[in-house]
Amino acid sequence: MARKDYLFTSESVSEGHPDKVCDRISDAVLDAFLAEDPYARVACETLATTNRVVIAGEVRGPQSVIDSVEDIARACVKDIGYEQDGFHWENMTVSNHLHAQSADIAQGVDSGADKDEGAGDQGIMFGYATKETDALMPAPIHYSHAILRRLAEVRKDGTAPQLGPDAKSQLSVRYVDSKPVEATSIVLSTQHLDASMSSMDVRDLVEPYIREVLPEGWITDSTVWHVNPTGKFVIGGPDGDAGLTGRKIIVDTYGGAAPHGGGAFSGKDPTKVDRSAAYASRYLAKNIVAAGLAERCTLQLAYAIGVAEPQSIFVDTYGTGKVSEEKIEAAAASVMSLTPRGIREKLGMNKPIYQRTAAYGHFGRAPEADGGFSWEKTDLVDALKAAI
Repeated sequence: MARKDYLFTSESVSEGHPDKVCDRISDAVLDAFLAEDPYARVACETLATTNRVVIAGEVRGPQSVIDSVEDIARACVKDIGYEQDGFHWENMTVSNHLHAQSADIAQGVDSGADKDEGAGDQGIMFGYATKETDALMPAPIHYSHAILRRLAEVRKDGTAPQLGPDAKSQLSVRYVDSKPVEATSIVLSTQHLDASMSSMDVRDLVEPYIREVLPEGWITDSTVWHVNPTGKFVIGGPDGDAGLTGRKIIVDTYGGAAPHGGGAFSGKDPTKVDRSAAYASRYLAKNIVAAGLAERCTLQLAYAIGVAEPQSIFVDTYGTGKVSEEKIEAAAASVMSLTPRGIREKLGMNKPIYQRTAAYGHFGRAPEADGGFSWEKTDLVDALKAAI
């Protein structure tokens, strides 16, 4: 029997966190390739440190995009808001080491007369959904993201110009009868540009925005606050800590509330099942919960490099399923193709829709008119019900 009364904690990081700067650049490069060639192959990694950005990886696409990578990186850093001595969009050195995709990898992925498009690598991917928020996401990660998105909004619109781009949030939530009811601890560390500000000054600045985004009644007299607990936080971003693409995989997904297969997302085109199959797993899990087949659902897919069909599909409803997990597995496999081609065509993934995913979570976001966050649609509900 699963526990019903407990505390659970998740964290998020802002778009100015060093690793998120790198995710943003990698996904911006990916979008630039897909805008020119929807079937471009991209595996782009970024490193950022004091006034330096290094971009490397394997691509198959227009040379014109490779030539524009430096401008792409500078535009990302400028939009995030870094204009500091140790990391400035205009003054940083950008090194571009993108090169052609391995022919050995390409032969396994490319379709041919006798084979469908294969998976770009082996691996396992997990999707998850739960009824505890309207977005069908776990509450701790959902609201950790919401806090930082709100702080970024007021920083960028000039309402709170004292804030810097680099920040982290962490939320501990009390569950009663499996429902989130209270924030027992709120942890926020945010860069500030005014070196004279104390931790209490920062709390006074950010607390109204945190209260604004958390559900009514969640903050009580017993809630423990830790705002900039180490004191001054002026040196931030890649000048304070080096960043790398793909190091925030738990922040990007479910905040630790569900398993993770280990593969990162940013900088990868949709032939990479690390990304596309993880999105498809979320899509299926969310639709299973939205269809009322379970209160919670984890769905796993597994792939072999160069092979189109998944090696397995697994569903766990944590005892909340209205029908057996075996029936849900069969239904999920029947309502959409789970080959790399089937996933990217169903979800419209060969579009420049990825830069926006690089911060504040890949899941729990609203589907957008241009195809962004298509994996958050609940348009499989009727098909799943009919397949049971």
